[in-house]
Amino acid sequence: MPHLDVRQISKSFDGTPVLHQVSFSVEEGEVVCLLGPSGCGKTTLLRIIAGLEEPDEGRVLFAGRDLADVPVHRRGFGLMFQDYVLFPHKDVAANIAFGLRMQGLPEAEVRARVAEMLDLVSLRGYEQRQVYELSGGEQQRVALARSLAPRPSLLMLDEPLGSLDRTLREGLLGELRAILKGVGVTALYVTHDQEEAFAVADRVLIMQAGRIVQEGTPEAVYRRPASEFVARFLGLNNLLPGRVTAVAPALEIATAVGTLALDPAEAGEARVGQEVTVVIRPEAASVVSATETEGSNLLRGVLVACSFRGSAHRLRTRHEGDVELEFEIAGACDVPSPGDPVCLALDSEAMTVLP
Repeated sequence: MPHLDVRQISKSFDGTPVLHQVSFSVEEGEVVCLLGPSGCGKTTLLRIIAGLEEPDEGRVLFAGRDLADVPVHRRGFGLMFQDYVLFPHKDVAANIAFGLRMQGLPEAEVRARVAEMLDLVSLRGYEQRQVYELSGGEQQRVALARSLAPRPSLLMLDEPLGSLDRTLREGLLGELRAILKGVGVTALYVTHDQEEAFAVADRVLIMQAGRIVQEGTPEAVYRRPASEFVARFLGLNNLLPGRVTAVAPALEIATAVGTLALDPAEAGEARVGQEVTVVIRPEAASVVSATETEGSNLLRGVLVACSFRGSAHRLRTRHEGDVELEFEIAGACDVPSPGDPVCLALDSEAMTVLP
């Protein structure tokens, strides 16, 4: 039995549909991310599960129990928001202890649990600090500790890192997942940032206009997006229309930049003559000599632009038919100057076909 079971949820505001028959489940101890652009219904869905909104249709079950008549404060769920909602007049310890004292726990138990949470989020010694003295990242840790302190049966996080700068957010991503998995809490995480979702989640549910359009592990949805919308939302913008010319021993597709050979496992139900779209992931290319003639998937063109990103070079290239593509070349490599010819070898396993 799923720990959380969301069944056919629909919701409209002032006659405008926001959610359309949304269904999914979350297993105990699983971290699931609702990922999608602003306005796709993520936060509304989270609020319905929390009990802050009522659905027009559908049911929310937790541990097999229908939550329709269970008020917010009796669901035993934890909530963590983007702005943290910390109490400015309370110190760190008092903020973390708030939910525990609301539960009526003995003071000794409250102090022990607060100390445990401070250790968990690496803030031991911060008990008497005022929250306005803390950095954004430290405030985020306090908010997380406060959410976890009452041992919620489900923790819901709505864009929890959204107000942090990029460097701080990236530094906390791996730590946040380690904390959630370490305590074994079942978590539902909402974000519009695919890198954040991939770093934190066991499974990703991608939403578009109030519907779940794809779900799977981060690796699965990245490697095989279900639609052009999903591909572009995940940053996969190298989309080439083509026609299948062979399905074995390799899947061959004629495109404006030449015939591409893909892993035959990508063929699926493709048939010769079928019109398809090829997705070429940014990491698919490597720069090879302009005189290279061996092998398949050689792509010749002109380098339009190149920027160094620390661990990789980002290239924009132009090919036959005025097609422009973007790639990230990891590690050190000999990159020509913009305006010069460039030859790329594409990895057949870094390309897929949209169904």
